[in-house]
Amino acid sequence: MRQAFWDGKRVLVTGGCSFIGSHLVEYLIEAGATVRVVDDLSSGKLSNLDDAPAGWEFVHADLRDPQVAASAMDGIEIVFHLAAVHGGRGFIDLHQTACSSNFVLDGVVSQAAMGAGVDNFVYASSGCVYPVELQGDVTEEVRLTEPQVGPPYEADGLYGWAKLMMELRLAAMHAEAGFPSVSCRLFTVYGERCPESHALTAMVGRAFLRQAPFEIWGDGTQVRNWTYVTDIVRGLALAAEHVRDGSAINLGTEEGIQVHEAAQLILDITGLDSRIKPLPDMPTGPYNRVASAAMARERLGWVPEMPFHTGLKRLANWYFETRSKDSMSSAEFADKLITR
Repeated sequence: MRQAFWDGKRVLVTGGCSFIGSHLVEYLIEAGATVRVVDDLSSGKLSNLDDAPAGWEFVHADLRDPQVAASAMDGIEIVFHLAAVHGGRGFIDLHQTACSSNFVLDGVVSQAAMGAGVDNFVYASSGCVYPVELQGDVTEEVRLTEPQVGPPYEADGLYGWAKLMMELRLAAMHAEAGFPSVSCRLFTVYGERCPESHALTAMVGRAFLRQAPFEIWGDGTQVRNWTYVTDIVRGLALAAEHVRDGSAINLGTEEGIQVHEAAQLILDITGLDSRIKPLPDMPTGPYNRVASAAMARERLGWVPEMPFHTGLKRLANWYFETRSKDSMSSAEFADKLITR
């Protein structure tokens, strides 16, 4: 899959041992790039890169240290900044202080990249930057468009505010100093290697445990556009190739799926005959978060390719195969599934 743009490119992926980061590293190497991965392994796993082709180096370090960040940029042409304190709904709702550390991380990394004169800086932003008030009615057909992020801002928790502030910082750096960048707003990514701290993997984990009744967070009506990781990775690469003006672009499928629909699909795929039990007191976040992908189609030529049912089946197959080989007890699995 060598591509002329990436052939010989020297690329940095921060957080490259994460779920999304590891898939991106594989994609870039196969496209012809040489990749430096910097990760503190606070949430990522080096084993996520076990099957990556040759052509990458690993640096175990904390990028909040300005000297570390400056060193990481040495010789780099393109930066993909994915490193962050992050997690599923439960994590970002209950660990606001930890999520606020992203303000520091993002500032240090972007400053180092500007000092190094990189050719482009691709930032993994989030749908959490959108005003919460736009996402409350599940009876509406929501398509969040990029210009809707503006004053008065209303991001989703400190995690969303950190993402929003970095977007605004990058836009200012471009306007004032010509710094090349693009912010990609990722919407509810899923796929192989996605941890149990995220909703779909948590539900697949419950199916693995044969949970009955089958628990879901909230009342089940909340809507998301789950986007498969390979589509996200392709979108990030296209953004690096085509956008350098500091703007933000959604990467999301436009395919709105309610949580109870996703849960029923998981039960069908895994052959579990169980009643779905809503947990309305658990964290849910905004009830209707679906992206418009019009700008991504126009500016990147990006169209998501993975249908939800097919991607969900791949996630379930991967999870069952890997967990069946794991020595972890059922009790330990169950304990992990409450953190999403």
